[in-house]
Amino acid sequence: MARNSSRSQNFGGSNQERGPRPYDFVYFPTTPPTQNQPPGHHKYLPNHLHGTLFLTLTVQTTLHISTGVVLLGEDINQADIPLIKTMVQGNDNELLIQGSSLKGCIRSVYEAITNSRVGVKPKQPNEYPEERLPAKEKNQLCPASIVFGASGEKWGWQGLITIQDAHCEITGSEVGFMPNLWRPRPDENQAYYNNDGKTVGWKFYYNMKNSIDKGLDNGIPVQVAFRNDEFSTQLNFKNLKPEELGALLIALGQDKNYPLVLKVGAGKPIGMGSMTVAITEAEIVQNQADLYNRYTSLSLPSSQLLTDESLQAFIQSKIQQAHESLIAQTQLQKLSEILNSSTNRIPYESY
Repeated sequence: MARNSSRSQNFGGSNQERGPRPYDFVYFPTTPPTQNQPPGHHKYLPNHLHGTLFLTLTVQTTLHISTGVVLLGEDINQADIPLIKTMVQGNDNELLIQGSSLKGCIRSVYEAITNSRVGVKPKQPNEYPEERLPAKEKNQLCPASIVFGASGEKWGWQGLITIQDAHCEITGSEVGFMPNLWRPRPDENQAYYNNDGKTVGWKFYYNMKNSIDKGLDNGIPVQVAFRNDEFSTQLNFKNLKPEELGALLIALGQDKNYPLVLKVGAGKPIGMGSMTVAITEAEIVQNQADLYNRYTSLSLPSSQLLTDESLQAFIQSKIQQAHESLIAQTQLQKLSEILNSSTNRIPYESY
């Protein structure tokens, strides 16, 4: 990672045009987050939703999620590459995206659009408004913490969703060549802070129409998935309120008025890591009668399996409920400008 504080435009041995910053901020709302008790895991609650979403993730710009391990190229059937930074692979050598990586990036979006706290205690907590720091008590959970989980001293809350590892639909992998990246420099950029010296909000990297690849002679070899590669996974949930599921669907890019992409993994400043989400089907338990039928039948009742038109009607209904009672509209509008799936923004190597 480059650490030249002068931020010279002479990057990587050649003169590069200095681009605009590749990120922007979704400002914290002026009203503090609500504080709530978690609903518990001890029983299925009435008037709550339980089920599974089946997801297909499509790569839009080159994707790399590092394992932190560097291997010989020949170890992953890339004999012409001396050393390479790797991704996780499955039993059939297909690339994987860890469920924890997906959960983290989805949570960031959910936090920003539901007036929530940050999920992880920052290194400099004094630089954050007190009401935005992670909850200290279990009865202070914000909307995102209830859905995704939280922990504190001598307490923890598991959350209401789990996401399985996403498996690539094709076996093997490709090689990309990343440039060195600049480290974040909040101390050099006043955009990070308000007049009181506090962090202004959530930081997101723009969706871009392509990513930078430096080629074999100038880049760092990394194991990647390329544009149009598809990954499949499942998101399981229980005891979600309809508006909570609706907000989750918005975070997954299902609101036609705010079509968001996910930004996952390394290289976000140079355009990498953009993915779109399609929900192919859903198994939904919507009431106590559904629960009874689910556990007294040897097969899934047809009324609980949603596809095509019934699935889209269900999704749009829950999204509408989220807009009515949970969504921070100003923050969603700003985030949609940053993560919009339709973009002409291009990456710059020097930023």
